[in-house]
Amino acid sequence: MEIDLNIAQTLAQACLTRAAEMGLKPLTIAVLDAAGQLKVLLRQDGTSLMRPEIAQSKAYGAIAMGLGSRSLYQRAQEQPYFIQAMNALADGKLVPVPGGVLIKHQGSIIGAIGITGDSSDNDEACAIHAIEAAGLEADGG
Repeated sequence: MEIDLNIAQTLAQACLTRAAEMGLKPLTIAVLDAAGQLKVLLRQDGTSLMRPEIAQSKAYGAIAMGLGSRSLYQRAQEQPYFIQAMNALADGKLVPVPGGVLIKHQGSIIGAIGITGDSSDNDEACAIHAIEAAGLEADGG
């Protein structure tokens, strides 16, 4: 299974629906495929300038490292030099805070969602909800 445009759009819209239910601040949502390529980017009105890059980098970092960004955050606390080195190798496209959630199917990584705009915990909760609602496995770390 792979993340096609239809699945990516469904996941992104489910994130927005969940955010509205939770009363969150405006979000930016990026859905990437397993190769780290952008499939969908939604940016709600009122988001700040760098939100698209942050959302994509949360998702990209998760795919690149094979870990949800919550795990990357914990690793950054324990081994900051390692995460700094990985971020340098990734050309700065690794944001080690919650909100980058791996999308898995039968245990294999098929993509990731990156969300930014509210608290990192709320960003992550929206992504997890959307992935699980689609019948896929969410791994935020």
